[in-house]
Amino acid sequence: MISMRLRFFSFILPAAAIALVGCNGGGKAEQMTSFSSTHPHPTLFTVPQEQMSHLQIATVASSQIAEVLRLPGTVAYNALRTTPVIAPVGGPVIRILAMPGEQVRIGQPLLYISSPDYNTLRNGYVKAQDAYELADKSYQRSQDLYQHHAIAQRDFEQAASVRTQAAADLRAAEQSLRILGLNPRTALAGTASSIPLLAPIAGEVVERLVAPGQLLQAGSTQCFTISDLGTVWVLVNIFETQIGRVHVGDTVTIASDAFSGRLPGRVSYVAPGLDPTTRTLQARVIVPNPGDRLKNNMYVTVDLRAGALKRVLMVPDSAVLRDSENMPFVYLMVGDRQFARRDLQVGSSQDGQTQVLAGLQVGDRVVGDGSLFLQFANSLQK
Repeated sequence: MISMRLRFFSFILPAAAIALVGCNGGGKAEQMTSFSSTHPHPTLFTVPQEQMSHLQIATVASSQIAEVLRLPGTVAYNALRTTPVIAPVGGPVIRILAMPGEQVRIGQPLLYISSPDYNTLRNGYVKAQDAYELADKSYQRSQDLYQHHAIAQRDFEQAASVRTQAAADLRAAEQSLRILGLNPRTALAGTASSIPLLAPIAGEVVERLVAPGQLLQAGSTQCFTISDLGTVWVLVNIFETQIGRVHVGDTVTIASDAFSGRLPGRVSYVAPGLDPTTRTLQARVIVPNPGDRLKNNMYVTVDLRAGALKRVLMVPDSAVLRDSENMPFVYLMVGDRQFARRDLQVGSSQDGQTQVLAGLQVGDRVVGDGSLFLQFANSLQK
């Protein structure tokens, strides 16, 4: 199509220039135009017969098309697959092992903390373990003596009670270590006071918020953010007039200037109320993210199919031109080799066709390929 236009321009432009000269000289003005060249927007002109074969004339027809809502969207991490990593104990950071952009597995150490809190918990576990072993031996001995009637029942019950309390203390000490993500057996075997901060999920480290030597507060200091970027969310703002056409489960396609092609998605959530500031309703689209093409906070365009539109006027995309104020128009064929500019209101574009909202009617004939020549000729006559 482009090559045809180039060949057409190479033939047409000299003819347009000659015709314009003719207009200025008064000899062949009627061959090109029937209006004054001082008119800011020429509305009618005639194309020579030998040039008509280079113009594609399309007839405006009514058809049914899919209704597509084109909405702005912003990429965000999938909150269901993203987690902050909080320091469970206090103390200074002595070594950082993970950096942003790295893939980590669940349970992988991210950094080490020199923690007095951990040392206290570890010592408490060691004491509880020793106390339980001692109480268990005493219980076993008391049981044997009681069976041989060597001690009173009260003494045997006392040994059993001490063993039960020691077992409860040991379980509490074990649980305190497991909350930190540590195996109590490992803690019992070690002697160091440093503790690793472990990855709670598998994914990519997307944010690091601490530095070596920084003092962490137990249960409050966020050290990392980890996200599984296999899927992301796209947050879409829906205008009030479009609310009734968006539903959970609707399919969408995602496009961005950052990459070619489109990504499929699905509406997974529609907010129950409008944002009082923007007067829009937020919807959430879940999108597969192969190759990590969608980045956090990236702006994208979301095309959402919302049913079908019937009796819609369509013209070829090549027929729609834009003026200096970016207003759309076409060249309408009004007679034998005669054309006039017609301003339009246009809608969406699909499959090489543009929806016409106002300005044309069924049966009108407009210029498709070759319309750029008419725009050029029009501009010469201003």
